[in-house]
Amino acid sequence: MIKLREAKIEDLSLLLEFERCLIEYEKKFTPNLKKSSFSYYNLRAYIENPDISVVVAEQKDEVIASGYALVKKNKIYKNPEFYVLLGFMYVIPEQRGAGVNKMIIDYLLNWGKSRGYSEFQLDVYAPNESAIRAYKKAGFTFETFTMRINTAD
Repeated sequence: MIKLREAKIEDLSLLLEFERCLIEYEKKFTPNLKKSSFSYYNLRAYIENPDISVVVAEQKDEVIASGYALVKKNKIYKNPEFYVLLGFMYVIPEQRGAGVNKMIIDYLLNWGKSRGYSEFQLDVYAPNESAIRAYKKAGFTFETFTMRINTAD
């Protein structure tokens, strides 16, 4: 049985490992990620902030997945004024395809709705087809695409 709960500081070392794995996985989707070590998130600050939800999925007392939700101010020309950004979606390889990511998304959507938010967004690399399928299955649709060119190449 899979249980979801808010992350604790005691989970930080494992969550940092999840982040490292996520970055390694995503490097194949974009050529402009730094080669040196870096982090996407300030996970300690996110866990300690009551206005951010960092959720983990556990199975048999083992953390198998993660995600977060944080409130962001929308662009001045968009409604609503604030939205909830979802991120840090990671499921250990052995549990992928079992619906764990959907459970985390549902948890985070409920977290945001309970605080009065109705707009939810996330970022995904365009070539990451498995993630795109999962997010579409959860009800997300495309809004814009970020395109890039590097003229130094």
